[in-house]
Amino acid sequence: MTRRKIQIKKIDNTTARQVTFSKRRRGLFKKACELSILCDAEIALMVFSATGKFFEFSNSRFCSLPPSLFLIIFNFIIYHPYILCHL
Repeated sequence: MTRRKIQIKKIDNTTARQVTFSKRRRGLFKKACELSILCDAEIALMVFSATGKFFEFSNSRFCSLPPSLFLIIFNFIIYHPYILCHL
């Protein structure tokens, strides 16, 4: 018995959307943690909810960085999108 694939589209119900965001965020952070352990990779994730709440995950050397630094990095990427094209 296999799972059916769900169609990815915006969830209209705000409560259901928030619950889905919370569950998927935890899943994403768990996957990032597993990837960092399995592959000895340096990982930093920044996620903003629809309400603007900031969530972050980081491992090893990134864990000592203050959350405000993540906001600085995020703002830099927003105002300098051409940087992403040259990575």
